[in-house]
This record gives sequence, structure tokens and C-alpha cells, in this order.
Amino acid sequence: MALRVGFVREHFSSPLLQFAEADGGKTFTLVECPSGTGQLIGRLEKDEIDVAIALTDPLISGIAKGSKAYKLVGSYVTTPLNWQVLVSISPLNFYNSIADLKGTTIGISRYGSGSQTMAYVMALQQGWPTDGLQFKVNNDIRGLIDSVNDGSTSAFMWEWFTTKPFVDAGEARFIGSVPTPWPSWLIAAHPERAPADALRPFLSTLTTYVRDFNSQAKRAGPNVEFIKDKFGYPEEDIQARSHHSHLLRPS
Repeated sequence: MALRVGFVREHFSSPLLQFAEADGGKTFTLVECPSGTGQLIGRLEKDEIDVAIALTDPLISGIAKGSKAYKLVGSYVTTPLNWQVLVSISPLNFYNSIADLKGTTIGISRYGSGSQTMAYVMALQQGWPTDGLQFKVNNDIRGLIDSVNDGSTSAFMWEWFTTKPFVDAGEARFIGSVPTPWPSWLIAAHPERAPADALRPFLSTLTTYVRDFNSQAKRAGPNVEFIKDKFGYPEEDIQARSHHSHLLRPS
């Protein structure tokens, strides 16, 4: 039986997408989770996926809280993830720095998501009391953008380059960034539904795709074309991703 692999369709998923195209569904199928890691964890718990490539922080938090729905089986991106802090484009909006957000309602995709975890990191960096943070769930990037522009939230946090096209298009405004203080993406698997005889070859082959994608030869040309085709990003943004090490690093 093919593994069901949950993922988020962002540029760092490129090696996984290349692997899936070559595999053709023989050993695994992809299950897109646009709401992020909170949705990935939920689907592991509900028997909707067997493996998840997800943010480090919510995965660790879930294990610390006693979740038995998954175990950590590998690393995927070992560099930090840089999160933009975004607010409304309205000229009446007066949030011009992260400090201005104290005591306001922050938009998140789901409870337990990276967007919520990073809000706590931001609060700790700012010296705010974390027990007073207020959140509003908005499911995905579209809902988060709408929430800052309709005034129901003050700001939200999402990965830098994934949100850059929305900022460039004038749908949201950047006021700051918060990098993760840890390696950003891990691989989790259900302890029973992802048996070793299926998981080991999946992880081994995925590693070859990650290493190949991360090679200098592929960064110089083929990677750029693949990301342009799959995600529609401008070439200068793709080159910036590579320069700032937000593309995959093999563990």
C-alpha cells in the first residue's frame, strides 16, 4: 500500500514534488495541506496521512504534549525559516513595527500551527507576557490576508518568500521578520501506519532528491526553471532564496 505523504506546497517542497513525479504514485501519494503544520498534524491524528513534512516547532510541541500520532523520523530543511510579520495595506492602519502589535489579536492558520508558535517567539523577543496573547484562526494564507485587511486581526506571520508575492502585489504590508531559532522542517510518521519497509526506501530516495536539488549545478539553472514553472515566482526571488539558504539543505 502506498504511503500518504502530507506536505505544504511551498518552494522547499520542490525535491518532494520531483520525487513524486518520478514515482508516479507507485510507492507514495501526496496530500496537500494548505493550512500548514496544524493541518498536517490533524491529518496524522485522523488517519488521513501516514507521513508529514512539517515545521519543527509544532511537531516538537505536539510530542511534548503527549501526542502518539507520530514520531520524528528525519530532518528535511536544516536552516532556519524566516517569518514575515504582515499587516493591512490600509492607509489608516497604524501598525508600523512589531512593537505596535502588543495586546492585539494575531491571525493564525490553526491552533498549534507554526504561525501560532512563532507569535509566541515574537512575544518572547519583545518581552511581552505570553499568557495574554490573543489569536484568531483564519485557516490559510488567503484567510490571513483578508483578516488583516478587514481589521479582525492586527497581523499574521508566514514564511518570507511564500508571502513576498502578496506583498509585491499590494495585498499586505511588511513590518518586520522573525527567524526561527531552530532548524525549520522535520519529517514525522505515524508509528504504525508507516512501516519501516515502506518508510526506509521513501526516506532514502527523498534524501537523494534533496541532495541533488541542493547541488551547485542544479541551483545554477534547473532548480530555477522548476520553481518558476511550479510556483510562478520571479527569477530574482528564486535566486534570493538560494542566496539566503532558504532552499533545502541535506541533513
